[in-house]
Amino acid sequence: MTSQYATRLADGRELIYFDHKPGFDRSAADQRTDLDPAPPASEIRWDPLFEEYAVVAGHRNTRSYRPPDSQCPLCPSRDGQRTEIPADDYEVAVFENRFPAFSLAAAETPDVASDRRFASAPGAGRCEVVCFTSDHGASFAQLPPSQARTIIDAWADRTRALSAIEPIRYVFCFENRGEEIGVTQAHPHGQIYSYPFVPPRFARAGAAGQRHQDATGRCLQCDQLAGELAAGTRIVDQTASWVAYVPFAARWPYELRIVPRDHVADLTELDDEQRDGLATVYLNALQRFDRLFDAPAPYIAAWLQAPVGQFRSSWHLAGEVFTIRRAHDRLKYLAGAESSAATWINDIPAETAAARLRDVV
Repeated sequence: MTSQYATRLADGRELIYFDHKPGFDRSAADQRTDLDPAPPASEIRWDPLFEEYAVVAGHRNTRSYRPPDSQCPLCPSRDGQRTEIPADDYEVAVFENRFPAFSLAAAETPDVASDRRFASAPGAGRCEVVCFTSDHGASFAQLPPSQARTIIDAWADRTRALSAIEPIRYVFCFENRGEEIGVTQAHPHGQIYSYPFVPPRFARAGAAGQRHQDATGRCLQCDQLAGELAAGTRIVDQTASWVAYVPFAARWPYELRIVPRDHVADLTELDDEQRDGLATVYLNALQRFDRLFDAPAPYIAAWLQAPVGQFRSSWHLAGEVFTIRRAHDRLKYLAGAESSAATWINDIPAETAAARLRDVV
């Protein structure tokens, strides 16, 4: 049973340690005295032409960028080097981001909307950093299943806690990995963004799933999974409780969708057996990506959960992992068709990608 210990950093931000079992001393206090004051609140601006929000967070431009290993802010603290983690060791640590895209402090800022053509509002939400391990040189794919399970428990716990906070509308757990992706900290970590709105891609998915349920009485994701299992050509891995497959309409060169066989809305609804199974399947997926080109893969991994208070019965939890590497020496760039028209052009058919991912064992 995962245990946790919550404390506060010197500037008041929350820090939570997660351990695979109780008994660890996590009481070390943050001794830093040179922390800057909290950054100004961000702003969300509405685009009426495309009916979606953009987030303006100018303070993030000052965040640290790829510091040397000796100054990593996500490593445990030691003599002469105080970091975001006061303890001298940890398993999994979650803390509020110093440079958040969203902040609950913004909820106290008056709305700034005026002209409906230029409507805006405070960027009220919360951003957290999830440190996967104290080992600076490791990666998620190299962790033991017990450590991966602790991270899954942390994701589920934070999803439950953050979903209860007003005005949060979507909890998004994700990892950016690799310099090619734009990662600013090399230490193995992910993030949790808690949005004051439902991001447009997930809003569309929620609406599609609800329409399908209203028309058929069934779950759209369940029907998709049944179709993939029947076809078989895009299945990469499967267990008694999970299936990993390349989506038929994959957007990225190598992309995996990881879906529980049982219908659950988010990570909080997974039982112990499902979480144990997920740890194994997820590690297997990340290891396959690293073996594709015999080098660490730059990837994005994310969990697509039901929006807060919406689509609970029609939404089916899924994870997605994709790499922007399309060959050992080539990256997939989002050029005009993708960045402007938002229409992906994929050079590698899903069936070919699935076969290659199956073969890298």
